Amino acid sequence: MINRELIRIKVVQLTYAYYQNGSNNLTKAENELIYSLSMAYSLYNYMLLLIVAISKEMRHRAEVATTRAEREGTPLPNLKFVENKFARQLEDNIMLMDFVDEQKLTWNEDVEFVRKLCGIIEQSQIYNQYMADEDDSYEADREVWRKLYKAIIQENEDLDALLEEKSLYWNDDKEVVDTFVLKTIKRFEMANGRKQELLPEYDDVEDKAFACKLFRATILNADQYQRYMSDASRNWDFSRLAYMDVVIMQIAIAEMMTFPNIPISVTINEFVDLAKLYSTSKSGGYINGMLDTIARFLIECGELKKVMESPKQKKY
Repeated sequence: MINRELIRIKVVQLTYAYYQNGSNNLTKAENELIYSLSMAYSLYNYMLLLIVAISKEMRHRAEVATTRAEREGTPLPNLKFVENKFARQLEDNIMLMDFVDEQKLTWNEDVEFVRKLCGIIEQSQIYNQYMADEDDSYEADREVWRKLYKAIIQENEDLDALLEEKSLYWNDDKEVVDTFVLKTIKRFEMANGRKQELLPEYDDVEDKAFACKLFRATILNADQYQRYMSDASRNWDFSRLAYMDVVIMQIAIAEMMTFPNIPISVTINEFVDLAKLYSTSKSGGYINGMLDTIARFLIECGELKKVMESPKQKKY
């Protein structure tokens, strides 16, 4: 689940914090980086567990409604949603349950919030169309949860506030974690049963080392990289740079210099996107030009042993 896109985000956040806090303990900061990444994976599992918590609460409501209907002789409630095959499969998933047991994750302290979500779901058009549809296939059961997650869970200010109370990391992580949860829902297959694989903590076994190596190179070679910025910026107004811009370019140069297999255009595009996300509205275009100039400067002076490709055109 933790891919290089997320790692770059975390390295930007932790590098900025490292300088803002006046830290000089690199090992402690590196451990903080790894912990921050592990918390993103915890949130991924926690959001999957929210689907389970909602399903259990809806099942409880259905049981109460069934008992009342039998007592009063009224029609029994529609049990289609509580018998949802995807949700049942997720509830029994071995990987999720093992992680939950290990990390002691639970929604038990937030029952009222879960109940509120259930009420919103019951009032939604997605839910009511699903309940009225005669299609009882596994695919329909999986798709209704994908739609509900996107419509009700992905963009939910109350949920964002609740997660921020639980962990300062989670508020920043939720947007990217939501994409991984939706990807997981689409990957589920009924034939896999309880053994359906969730996303692993790291997409690649080498990515954890990538995170540490990129962070260390950024900090340890800061003076050298900032000198490259200064030397290559004769045609640029260096005073226009926001502090976050300097941090982002420093990390981008570290990636260019440290990882020979990553094309220059990939590095520039990735960090231009991060500049647009974390810095000023004009930072994307400015950093794109600066990094292109710096890369060409380093190639010309023999410091960077890479080929300069033509980067994809971006709009700013």
